[in-house]
Order: sequence, then structure tokens, then C-alpha cells
Amino acid sequence: MISNGMNAIRRSVFLLWLPTWLAMTAHAQIYQGRQLVHADALANVSAIVPGEPFLVGVRLKMEPRWHTYWKYPGDAGIPTDIKWRLPEGWRVGDIQWPIPLKLEEPGDILIYGYHDEVLLIQQITPPKDLTGASANLSAKVSWLVCEKICIPGDGAVTLPLPVAPANSPANTDMFARFQKQLPAPPAADFSASWKGNAAGLVLRVTHPDLGKFSSIEFFPSPPENVAVGHPRLASRDGNVFTFDVPLDNANGKFKSLPGLLVFGSSNEAPDRGAWDISIGHETAAANEKSSLSEIIRFLIFGFIGGFILNLMPCVLPVISLKIFGFVQQAGQSRARIFRSGLAFIAGIFVWFLGLALVLVIIKTAGGQPVWAAQFTNPYFVLAMSAVVLVFALNLFGVFEINLPQWLSRRAVAAESAHGDAGSFFQGVFATVLATPCTAPFLGTALGFAFAQSAVVILAMFASIALGMSLPYFLLSAQPAWLKFLPKPGPWMLRVKQLMGFLLIATLLFLLSVLGAQRGVAALIWTCAFLLVLSVVCWLKGAFITPIASARTRASVLLLMLLLVIGSGYYFIGEKFQSASLAASPTASAGNGWEKFTPERLASELQQGHPVFIDFTAEWCITCKFNESTVLETAAVRAAFSEHQIGRTAIQRLRNY
Repeated sequence: MISNGMNAIRRSVFLLWLPTWLAMTAHAQIYQGRQLVHADALANVSAIVPGEPFLVGVRLKMEPRWHTYWKYPGDAGIPTDIKWRLPEGWRVGDIQWPIPLKLEEPGDILIYGYHDEVLLIQQITPPKDLTGASANLSAKVSWLVCEKICIPGDGAVTLPLPVAPANSPANTDMFARFQKQLPAPPAADFSASWKGNAAGLVLRVTHPDLGKFSSIEFFPSPPENVAVGHPRLASRDGNVFTFDVPLDNANGKFKSLPGLLVFGSSNEAPDRGAWDISIGHETAAANEKSSLSEIIRFLIFGFIGGFILNLMPCVLPVISLKIFGFVQQAGQSRARIFRSGLAFIAGIFVWFLGLALVLVIIKTAGGQPVWAAQFTNPYFVLAMSAVVLVFALNLFGVFEINLPQWLSRRAVAAESAHGDAGSFFQGVFATVLATPCTAPFLGTALGFAFAQSAVVILAMFASIALGMSLPYFLLSAQPAWLKFLPKPGPWMLRVKQLMGFLLIATLLFLLSVLGAQRGVAALIWTCAFLLVLSVVCWLKGAFITPIASARTRASVLLLMLLLVIGSGYYFIGEKFQSASLAASPTASAGNGWEKFTPERLASELQQGHPVFIDFTAEWCITCKFNESTVLETAAVRAAFSEHQIGRTAIQRLRNY
């Protein structure tokens, strides 16, 4: 019996192959002179009637022995994707997937897909106020077609239809044939029950008519965050069937799984039918609960991170000063103190929610930071190294990062202003002052928030603002509590310097990544540039001071610009750019791994040899952890050996 871990490895292997296939066969649809997939679009009506729904189908015709995939592909594969380009006001429904075939491939890989031909049906609803004589519908269709190798493909399909007050059926045979293959709701007497065990779930189904079929199978359609092994029929007792459904990572959260109960005389029999037993309520509830609990957890982290901001050296002294300012403005009236405190807190919220709105706008416009992809660019790593060094020098006291004088003057003026408006702008200023210390926490919030909806983004930043505001709220409500605050003193300078050393540790990590990417020579020239950058920071701290003359400041500023531009041009523009790439020593052959090349992969696949590919990177700490704790462990090595890896032509390739 193949372990669930091996099933997860197969899925990972397949996904790891895809970037290579895409690089080798971008938009490839022709293989050895044959077009493997022909795609077109059909409608079940002769014309479009405004406001009346109709069916469209994207038909994929595959070459013999080649197959595409169901919505849940199984151990490997990618489902077909259809993106309709419809005018404003049109609506399109979900894909209606016919019953798939269960296909077993070498290496005990189980997939669900379609041979020969498939029609993927969707319902389209035109607007009631549709005008014009005709409508031209189009869609982009992408698929993965596989036999001994897999080749991604895509194409555009168009469907021109006239617009008329009435229509007649069209393509009736085609739609009837594939609608007959759609799963149906369970029959009236059908019952299904789930229970958990150590390996996953157990499904028990019963119906009076099931006993007459020689083939009864369960095809799972799990959520994306659940890895399912190979379901198997554990027992058959008359009309009662029990299936073992192994799960890799459900962690007991899932009480059931959506899927199909497929029955017939055989796996590919024309009389096959299927019931959609996606009870789904428990599964959906578990997913919703899991998703909600995850969001709540991140909101709590955001709140804690916001609170910790008040303990940062550049923020902590502000608390006492601001609360004493409330007392001075409001006299001895606690109500005025509290109201002034709320106005101050409103300034904090406005700042953070403003950042959240910027994120929402960027995301709506299609922006998306891809941190991992950026780290593959050595110039990005170099720039990050320079930024980290500058902040470390700032924390060491080599120079200070100050707000512009005009902003500082406004803040001082606001300090003397009375009323809630003055307190509000003080709150904004305090948050701006805290911004240099918020970078680590805001970085985490940005990474999480970009993957969420606009509502969650706003809630995330509101949680950070709430955490930062809490001390101000408590101290404005109870000014007597000020005596419990730590007093500013030399310890704050020590904390600030300690943070500088932590940034130097980050710099060492970035330099190690840069060395692995570009070699020792590039690392040396990078360090030379960083040395000059350090001198520039020292010049700024030593000579550009409030008491320095304008001539001195201008001369030093000019010297700083010349040093940065000159060293950047020489060390980075010439030396760094011309440094030869260095192969990572761990990427060479050895320890059972061989260096990846597209040619080697193509050669092994053409010979029908399964290939395990480890796509990794020197900068990826998670990758290194997974390699040492999973791929290089005795259990995984034994699994490779059990399935004849190393005794046959099967290879393990590693790509950096």
C-alpha cells in the first residue's frame, strides 16, 4: 500500500515539472507534427434571447491515448481552465464537469480525466436590455494534455450568435450526450455517513440499487488545502459499501469530503452513472471555520504587533509625553482628557487605514508583490543589502534618519494647539514618527494582507492600529497609570544597538544569497560598495548637522552623491555586472542527486522514466529545511528505494 506521503511527493513532483515544461513548450499545442487538442465552442440554442439563459460548451478533442483532467486531477495534473470574455452585464455559471475516468499511470499515480473528447458546459445569461443584431462570445481555454509526457496548451474559442426575440435548439445530440454524463443528485433512498480514523476518513454508503453494479468507486473532489490519497473500497456487504479515504493533511478538521459515487459495470462502461454526494455542509463549515480561525489568528498577531510598536525605542517615549499633553490641554477634566485621547487615537487609525486603502487600490489595479521571484534577481538582493546596512548604521548611531524640518515644525505647532483637532494631528504625527520602527511588523501584515479581500486588509490594519492605540486609550482613561511606564533611560540606547546587530545578521544572510547567485568576485565588489555606502552614512551623521554651516552641508552632500554614484558605477555597474556566475556547490552531482538540465529531463521522460525534481534556491530557508527534514531523511530514501529509485533508470534531479 503506497503511503500518503508518497502520494504527496507525486503531486509535488508533477507541479515541480510544470515550470520546466512551460519553459520548454510555451503555448505548445503541436507535438511530433500533431495538434494534440482541438478546442471549439458550441451553444445549445440558435440565437440569443435577451435575458434568457442558455448553455455553451467548450469541446476538447484529444488525440488517441492522450487525456486532459477533471476539476480534481488526482495525484498529478491540472484541470482545464475557461475564462470567458463577456460584455458587461453578462453572467456565466460554473463548469459542469462530466463524470471523469479513473486512470492509473506508471509509478502508482492515480489521476481523473478524459480521453478522446469532452464537452465542458456552462450556463450564460445575457442582460435583458441586450441590443444589437449579434453577439460574439469568446473565451481563453488552457489545458494540460498528457500521455507519456505532459504538454500544456491554450487557445481562444469564439462563438458568434445572432440576437433574436426567439430561438430554437441547436447541437442537441452533442449536449444531450454529455449532459447524460453529468453527475446526478443522490436517489431518494440513498444514505451516506462519514467517520474519521487514524489514516483519514471512512465513507459508508447504502442504496437498494447499488448492489447490481459490479464497479462502485468514490472520486473525491477535495478543497485545495486537503491532500487525498487513493480511496479504496474496503468492504461490500449487499447494498452497503465502505470506502477508506486516506488524508495527508486534514489534521482532523474535516468530517466529510465532497466527491462522486461512480457506479457501473466497469470503470469505462457506457452505462456508468454517478451521484454527487458532496454533502459539503460539514466540509464547508470546516473550511469556513478554518479560514475564519486563520484570519482571527492573523488579526491577533496584528494587534500584538501594533502593541509592540509602543515598546520600540522611537515610540516608547512618546506615550508619556502625549498623555501629559492631554492632561495639560484638558486641565483637570477627565472627560476632556479622554476625549482628547480618542482624537489622538483617531489620528493613529487614519494613518493605518490610509495604508490599507493604498493596498486595496494597488491590489485592485492588479499589483502583487512576489517576494520569492524578487529574490532570484541579484540586483534586488543587492539593493536589499544596502537598505539593511543603512538602517543598521542608523540604529548604531552613525547617523540619524530625521523627518523633514517642515514636518517637524508642524508637529511642534500642533503640540501647542488646543482642542481635538490638535490631538488628532498629534496622533498622525506619532504614527509617522513610529513608521521607521514598524518595518518588520508592517512587512508581515503586507504579506498576509495582499492575499486577502479588501475587507480583511482593512481589518488587518485596523487591528494593528488598535494594538498601537491601546496604551494611549488606557492612559488617557486613567492618567494615574503613567507611573507604571518604564522611564526613558540608557537602556533604550542598548535596545536600539541590539536591533542594529540583528540587522547585520540579516545582511550576512543576504550576502550569502548574493554569493551563491553571482560568486565570490561579485560578493567582494558588493562589500566594497557597501563600505563606501557606510562612509557616506558617516559623513551624513558627522557633518550634516543642525549647527553645520550651509556651505559645509552643501559640500558634504555633494561629496556623498559623488561617492554613491561613483562607487555604484564602478563596483556595481562594471565589476559586479561582469562577475561570472558561480554554480552552487550543493547543486553539483552527489548524495544521490544530479544537476538538473532541461535536456536531461526531456531525455528521461522520452524513455518513460519517472523523474523526481527538487526545485530549490539558495535563499530559500524553508526549502533547505524541507530538504534536510524530508528529502534527505531515511524514510524518504527508503521510499525511493522501495519503488526502485536507484535500481532502475529513475533519476533524482535538483535545480537551483
